[in-house]
Order: sequence, then C-alpha cells, then structure tokens
Amino acid sequence: MTGRHSLLRKAGQVAVVGILAVGSSAVLGSASAYASDPDPSANAVIVWDRNAETAIWEVAGQQPQVQARSFAMVHGAVYDAVNAIAGTPYQPYLVAPATRGTESTDAAVATAAFTVLDALFPDQHQRLRTQYDESLATIPDSVAKRRGITVGSRTAAAMIAARRNDGAFGDQTWVIGSQPGQWRPTPPTFTHDGAWVGNLKPFVIPRASMFRTAGPPALTSNRYARDLNEVKEIGAANSTIRTLDQTQAAIWWHDRHLAEWEIKRQLATTQRLNLLQTARMFAVVDLAEADATTACYNEKAAWSFWRPITAVQLADTDGNPATVADPGWSPLLVTPPHPDFTSGHTCFTAASMSALAYLFGRDDIAFSGYSAASGTTRHFRGFSDALSEVVEARIWGGIHTRTADVEGAKIGKQVTAYLIRNHFRPQR
Repeated sequence: MTGRHSLLRKAGQVAVVGILAVGSSAVLGSASAYASDPDPSANAVIVWDRNAETAIWEVAGQQPQVQARSFAMVHGAVYDAVNAIAGTPYQPYLVAPATRGTESTDAAVATAAFTVLDALFPDQHQRLRTQYDESLATIPDSVAKRRGITVGSRTAAAMIAARRNDGAFGDQTWVIGSQPGQWRPTPPTFTHDGAWVGNLKPFVIPRASMFRTAGPPALTSNRYARDLNEVKEIGAANSTIRTLDQTQAAIWWHDRHLAEWEIKRQLATTQRLNLLQTARMFAVVDLAEADATTACYNEKAAWSFWRPITAVQLADTDGNPATVADPGWSPLLVTPPHPDFTSGHTCFTAASMSALAYLFGRDDIAFSGYSAASGTTRHFRGFSDALSEVVEARIWGGIHTRTADVEGAKIGKQVTAYLIRNHFRPQR
C-alpha cells in the first residue's frame, strides 16, 4: 500500500470508530431467561437462520438488497415469539401473544420461521415442511409444544400481515441519464435492477428518505477528483498498486453469499448467547440491515450518480481539469446494476456492525468469515475493523468512490441509532 493510501485507510478507520459510537451499550448478557448453550445445534434460532439462508440464497438466489427483507421478516417473527414466552422483557417488534412462560421456545421458533419462509417461498413448501417436521419431531409431544406452535403461528401471522403490500418487487426502474454525472447501465450486462428497494416500506424507521445526504461531490470539485483518481488507480482490473490482500478483500466483501450470516451465528456461539439473546441479536441486526438498505437505495434514486467505470471512461466530459479519461478502463469487480451513491454494502455493514457494538457493549470482539468466491477466511479484531475494511474494499474493487462508501456508512449508523432508541428496548 502506498503512503497516500495508507493515510486514507487510517482516516477511514478513525471515521468508522465514530460511526460505531451509537449510544449507550445494551449488553446482551443482561437478559438471562434461558441458560446459555454454546452448542449451535441446540440453539433453534441458529438452526432456523441456517434454514433461512438455504431458502433465501441457496434455493431462491436472492441478491443482498432482497435478502435483507426476507431475513428481517424471519427474525422479527422469531424474536417476538421468544420474547413473548420469556415474559416480554423487551419491547415486542409487532406483537406479544399471551403466554404462560412454559411454552416450548423451540417449537415457537421453528413455527415462526417456517411460516414466514413458507409465505415468502411457496415453491419451496415441501422442502421447508420437511425441515419443520424434523424440528418438531425432536420436541416431545406435550401441551408446551402445542402452545409453542400457537405462539410462533401468531407472531408469523403478524409479520406476514405487516409486510403485505409493502412495495416489495415493485415495477420501479432507475432513471437512465446521458449527461455527465448521471447514472447509466454498465458493462458487461448493461442491466438495471432493484430500484423498488428504495420505495420499500421500512421495518423501523419512519420513512426511507429520513437520512438524506447532501449528495455526491460536484464534478468540478477537488473532492470529486480525489475520489475518481483514487478508484481509477487502485480499483482497476490491472492495478499495479493494489496488493494481493486488498484484491482478496475486495472479492471477499463482494461475495453474494454474505459472510455476515456466518459472523452472526459465530458470535452467538462464541459469546455463549442463550435463545432470547440470540433472537434479539438477530432481529436487531437484520432489521437494521434491511432499513439501511432501503434508505441507501432511496438515496441512490435521489442522486442517480454514475459509477466509477462510467466516470473514468468519460472523464473528459466532467469539466474537471484534474481528471483524465481512460476509455478502456475497467474495474476489478463487475459493477452492480444500480447507481454509485450511496454504497449499499457500507450502509448494510455499518448498520450491522454498529448494532453488534451496541448489543455487546464493546468493539473488540474478534470474529472471522469465509468466502468461497475469494477462497479465503478474513479475520477481524472487532466491529469497527470490519466496517473500515468494507469502506476500502469497495474502492479496491473499483465499483464505488470513497464518498459513496463513507456517506453510506453514515446512513447505516443513523438507521441503527434510530432503531436502538425506539425499538427492542428493555422493559424492566
């Protein structure tokens, strides 16, 4: 890494530490309704998160901006079920069915998750039903089991009703421009996708546009020139300054099979979270991620800013004497089919990492994640470390400018800060 890029990385790390400072901590250990069990195979929330991953990604192949809604629906319903059985120590997300506290939480978790997934993916009904039946078969027949099923059914029904006609899979399209700075489809596919996400009904924030930024820098500004020249130099497919580790990081963070799923499950296990703690962690993180994604895509639609590949190739049209066009330039990674500003992945990751820092009350918990796309496992010292890297990785991949990344991370942090002030709070 050159001295200039090293300084940029350090500056990004300082900014990220600030991004993660989202208010007073709420240590997960404060909730102890059930005994901790470090065995992930015994934690129904982890089991059904894996089942959700299979349905959402491995079978349905949903892209990250779509996955976020599906995971949020599953874990919002699961959380409400577990929280209700625990006596509602935290604010319910949607509902708190009446319970005696003796209901089977495993039956409730399985029922809530299965029912939501079955509604989302009716074509997978038989496979999901088999998973559900296998889960229930491990629970002895009893009144507790039947009542747990009832609780899970009620929280799932509330979630499905709340998300009906929420704008998912709408027919919105990105505005295609032809003037300098305006977004247009990029090679190799020249497609556009996901515009409806910016109009999705949020899960927790009042409106998708509430964290509107001042927009990307003016094309003629020094900041714009620095942004473009940085990504042009280090994000090129044939960059001579990007290191092997930076290349691997760019690919690792670009993997559509998100390592964040594994990271959440890993943290639940290594930090010995009980069922209620796990359910709350997954709900807080997944709903924050979903709304950060929606807010980010709303921002993309508002500014419709061109991607680096377009900006570099057409730099002779931007009116900035500090940029030089390179018509043959291409990025390391394939550019996603939507505008640059703001970065969806930094929105998403800032939301999740700031949520985890809040929930655990600290930033120095180590974790790791594997990517088949890069063939590598990346290790992080803590939550700000991961967020700092994704800000850089999208530049190293040549698909985002620094400003798009940093402003996206701010949106993710703002979404989480709003969530923790208003939702999932202790009630006693």
